[in-house]
Amino acid sequence: MRIGITCYPHHGGSGVVATELGKHLAEEGNEVSFISYSTPLRLNEPTPRVSFHEVEIVSYPLLKKFPYTLALASKMAEVARMKELQILHVHYAIPFAAAALLAKQIVPELDMKVVTTLHGTDITLVGRNPSFRSITTMTIENSDGVTAVSKFLKEETYRAFPVEKEIDIIYNFIDPGRHGASIHQCLPEDECPEEYTLMHISNFRPIKRVQDVIRTFAAFLEKKEARLVMVGDGPETSTACQLAEELGIRDRVEFVGVVNSVAPILEDANLLLLPSETESFGLVALEAMASGVPVIASDVGGLPEVVEHGVTGFLAPVGDTKKMAEYALEILDDCSSCKRFSKAARQRAVELFDYRNIIPQYKALYERVL
Repeated sequence: MRIGITCYPHHGGSGVVATELGKHLAEEGNEVSFISYSTPLRLNEPTPRVSFHEVEIVSYPLLKKFPYTLALASKMAEVARMKELQILHVHYAIPFAAAALLAKQIVPELDMKVVTTLHGTDITLVGRNPSFRSITTMTIENSDGVTAVSKFLKEETYRAFPVEKEIDIIYNFIDPGRHGASIHQCLPEDECPEEYTLMHISNFRPIKRVQDVIRTFAAFLEKKEARLVMVGDGPETSTACQLAEELGIRDRVEFVGVVNSVAPILEDANLLLLPSETESFGLVALEAMASGVPVIASDVGGLPEVVEHGVTGFLAPVGDTKKMAEYALEILDDCSSCKRFSKAARQRAVELFDYRNIIPQYKALYERVL
């Protein structure tokens, strides 16, 4: 098949999943063309049967804001003609699905199909804005195929928008071969680390509640020796740093910024903290579990579909940092507990979310819409 993919090129979960999907499809012999305003983060080396096409952003005196959606649609149509695309798979309804539907009309001779994957904030935040509600509804209804990354997101879409379009649930995925063993799996049965490493990975937006990460860690630190590694960057970074200073634990918190791949850094983690306000899936939780790292997360959104409470980690009410710290202590209480949670986390990630189980679901959808 000849497939075009558009996604946000940054380190967020939707961009990671879209890029890995394209690479796996190419490995199986499909031709994949990425279309975006910059190269996707995970597309950092030449890959056979994969091409990248950059949307040109120019300035024009009469336009207050550059019309990116129109430029994207034009580029999609150009690439579609050049590559004779059969499928245009967009990751996010707004603005990508709108641009794809416009591109489809520009090149009617190709009879190109549009597949839209809903990832979260395009439904729970952006699309729900009154300014975008109608167009979000239109893009979902007019796509040839629609997927959501969790049961929660599918139900939320039907609840928030007057749509009747069938939505397929296709979960996010990992490649088990890229995730090494966590520190739990490397230690002898009767040996615990002298100092535990707790970790948080996100884009540090308010919805990630990074201050709760700091407060949970501070409560954990009262009972056990530990350090906190904060991976990522964003608008709440300085706030988190300031809170760590105020709580007197700044010397135990390390901010490492954005990394291209989280798998290597997860190998040093004992526990992942993800106290988000909401998550439609929680890809970083899955990546942690694939590395054998248990997860303490909020009991919201799609996270209960990823983290099995009491088995691969724990789920707590949003904002309950005391309970999250208690759960962290329960997991890291002794060596046998650490290893039990670690092995269960890895097992669930591999059994349910291996890309070899998920990619065929996308291929089946492509074949159906074609």
